[in-house]
Amino acid sequence: MSAQRITAQRRPRPRGWWVPYVIIAPAAIMELVIHVIPMVTGFVISLLNLTRYHIRDWSSAPFAGLANFITALNISTPIGQGVLHSFGLSLAYTVCVVTLAWTFGMVAATVLQRPFRGRALWRTLFLVPYALPMYAGVITWNFMLQRDSGLVNHVLVDQLGLMGDRPFWLIGDNAFLSLVIVAVWRNWPFAFLMLMAGLQSIPADVYEAAAIDGASSWQQWRRITLPMLAPVNRVLLLVMSLWVFNDFNTPFVLFGDGQPASGDLISFHIYNASFLTWDFGLGSAMSVTLLLVLLAASLIYMRATSPKENRHA
Repeated sequence: MSAQRITAQRRPRPRGWWVPYVIIAPAAIMELVIHVIPMVTGFVISLLNLTRYHIRDWSSAPFAGLANFITALNISTPIGQGVLHSFGLSLAYTVCVVTLAWTFGMVAATVLQRPFRGRALWRTLFLVPYALPMYAGVITWNFMLQRDSGLVNHVLVDQLGLMGDRPFWLIGDNAFLSLVIVAVWRNWPFAFLMLMAGLQSIPADVYEAAAIDGASSWQQWRRITLPMLAPVNRVLLLVMSLWVFNDFNTPFVLFGDGQPASGDLISFHIYNASFLTWDFGLGSAMSVTLLLVLLAASLIYMRATSPKENRHA
């Protein structure tokens, strides 16, 4: 038996054994450079008192330990209250955007599932917001939401007469509503694309059999479509939630540096703490804390939505 093991250990490697490693090497290197090294560097910075006085040589910054984390999580101070406010705002923003984007995507995918004349055109039009460059789309919304010269107020006030006064859409409490509208406009085509692909994988025979048994359209959607789309929705909702919660580009382009309190998402709050106040240690501590929170939430979500047979594996 031992001789067989020695023979197996000395067996020569097959020709080309190194090819898979060469193929995955570029991806592994890029993952290391783009994600792993920055995360490790951010964690190291979070343990330092890195301010503008040490930015030239950040390795000389004093060691702060967990002081930055304590400062960021202490809700009895203005800094901690600001972090808590931004986190709650980002949570509400994520729930609103993901819910509306998924709803619009599901409705559009369901309606366009059955063939009719002009279906290809509607599919193309629905994907325009997703294909349009992000900055071009959000800047266009910025122009449309201007108080005096924007198209939104022109239609609502001048054309339809629904409002007596021109409201501010980019400052005050309306800024959150504007942010949600722009984010939904940007994200719902992705949900539509994923759900449309998932619907096409459902056999038509299942719906025909349900119709013969007398199931209504609502019952077919509830009993057939939703259960068979569960794997797609599981990944879709997680990906969209992470994207939206970490959204920085939309508020940054829409509001600029002077974002209102109702548009101060956590990603933008961390940016201000790092690059406007020049306290990179505190900003890194906020980023690391956010990473841990999202990682824990993702693990809990995957555990809760995984099939029962996989939970006991």
